[in-house]
Amino acid sequence: MIVDLPDLAAMDAFGARIAAKLQPGDVVALSGGLGAGKTTLARAIIAALGHEGEVPSPTFTIVETYDHLRVPLVHADFYRLDDPSEAEEIGLDDYREGAALLAEWPDHAGGFSHETTCLEITLETVGENGGEGRRAVVNAGEAWQSRKP
Repeated sequence: MIVDLPDLAAMDAFGARIAAKLQPGDVVALSGGLGAGKTTLARAIIAALGHEGEVPSPTFTIVETYDHLRVPLVHADFYRLDDPSEAEEIGLDDYREGAALLAEWPDHAGGFSHETTCLEITLETVGENGGEGRRAVVNAGEAWQSRKP
């Protein structure tokens, strides 16, 4: 499935549709180049789940948790991992217990596409000079088949 995201309002609406379908145990794996909109989409999902206020990028902390949301959430940015084994070293499985996972740069953590609860989203810039427009290429794991956003 391809979702056109021509502006920030479309990105926010897409994030809200994902948030409405999100359940504990799910993974939303966000891929795309630098500046493709991974963190922007993650922030839209987190806001739609009920978080008010700032959503820091977990680029340096690697993991941020949001236990107070409708669905407890772990927002992780694996960009700085040198090897997928480091995800285990930081205790990712413990963080994921009873929570959904928003994973930026999922390939750096070994990927999640093998999980039936994974919603893979690859964000691409469209238009001239990497403008504001984006496109999301969405692949839904088995558990997402009946609840695609």
